[in-house]
Amino acid sequence: MKKNDIVNLKIIDTTLQGAGVGKIDGLTVFVDSAVTGDEVEAHILKVKPNCAFAKIHSIITPSKNRVDAACLSYPKCGGCSFRHIDYKTELLIKENNVKNNLKRIGGVDPEFEPIVGLATVGYRNKAQYPVSLEKGELKIGFFAGHSHRVIDCPDCALQPTEFSKAVAVFKEFLLKNNISIYDEETHKGLIRHIYFRKAVVTGEIMVCLVVNGDSLPKSDEFVEQMKSVFRDDLKSVVLNVNKDKTNVIMGQKCVTLYGDDHITDILCGVKVRINPLSFYQVNHDVAEKLYEKAAEYAEPDGKTVLDLYCGAGTIGLSMAESAKKIIGVEIIPEAVTDAKHNAIENGFENAEFFCGDAAKAAEKLKNDGIKPDVIIVDPPRKGCDAELIATITQDFAPDRVVYVSCDPATLARDCRLFKEHGYDTVKAATFDMFPRTGHVETIVCLNKQLFQQ
Repeated sequence: MKKNDIVNLKIIDTTLQGAGVGKIDGLTVFVDSAVTGDEVEAHILKVKPNCAFAKIHSIITPSKNRVDAACLSYPKCGGCSFRHIDYKTELLIKENNVKNNLKRIGGVDPEFEPIVGLATVGYRNKAQYPVSLEKGELKIGFFAGHSHRVIDCPDCALQPTEFSKAVAVFKEFLLKNNISIYDEETHKGLIRHIYFRKAVVTGEIMVCLVVNGDSLPKSDEFVEQMKSVFRDDLKSVVLNVNKDKTNVIMGQKCVTLYGDDHITDILCGVKVRINPLSFYQVNHDVAEKLYEKAAEYAEPDGKTVLDLYCGAGTIGLSMAESAKKIIGVEIIPEAVTDAKHNAIENGFENAEFFCGDAAKAAEKLKNDGIKPDVIIVDPPRKGCDAELIATITQDFAPDRVVYVSCDPATLARDCRLFKEHGYDTVKAATFDMFPRTGHVETIVCLNKQLFQQ
């Protein structure tokens, strides 16, 4: 087999990235946008010693699980992986991926609960649109897969419809006023991203414009344009200053152009303050299901709960009413400020929050003689480091750990480490926080082995 060959393939599996899997003479071939059950002619793009990569040349026989993508930007846009697959099959692929990772990498086989999946349209409460000028054409949309090339996306099905309307109005504003667009190569130009957040329960909207500068020309006109779209729901318009040569979207400085510097949502009955830099789950309704499960696993009644990587405190505060004490640790100062505000706003006097690295903060709490009954970890995609897991299991040694993860592979790796330190992964549940994309959220309950108690 070599590049540009056309081969017949029966697709026998589908990856979490939405690629079909076939085999020729024992060699695995990954076919972009294929699905289990397809029979295709595949155009080979790249051949490596242990696998090959291809795209569909033609579909000979479509799978019964194949559906119309219903999106003009798919698959050029890199946002979605599963628009060509029916939703029940997508859920099954994600659930099996988590199970396989936990067994193969983690060496654990917990009791699994059925995956939770809700709406697949308009579910995102947050959208970050990169802005680009390519060959004189203004594009506002999302990056193509594995690139920083912007695909114009005037109507993304994952976003609320009002976001798309605001993007169209914003594009007119830029063209009318001849406002410069940021260029990653030259580091010149002003506009980098436009970013929307929506508080699902309260309906409040935040608009944040990320700029390579200190101000926005015609800022009053921009605010009025956003008011014309969102009307009374518009509570905050913020300018985020990012003058760094970086792929990181947000800078650290925010300037309020209109209204407040934050919006407020309600999650699991808790009022949550959200500013442009806050971490907040993008799918409100599935997040509530996830947090309810976290509380079920944690059993916080009358206990001291340590919430590491706590963000704005949402998981811990959802348990504060029944817990004896909530202690939250987060490295981002603005998130800690929000967490403290959220505790006060909701009248929780039994919650306190510290700013710092999770591993160092855990060490400090240990030295202060604080011994939690339950520890919750919700780390970034890279998971927990070995030092933190050692501190949790050997120094704190709580009866149980509740681990929330956005990456099945690093979760599985960490479950293996927890097992080596005497903690069994007894329960697991998956939540489709990001329908139609190649991401899935998982929560596991780890109990201290009985012989250690």
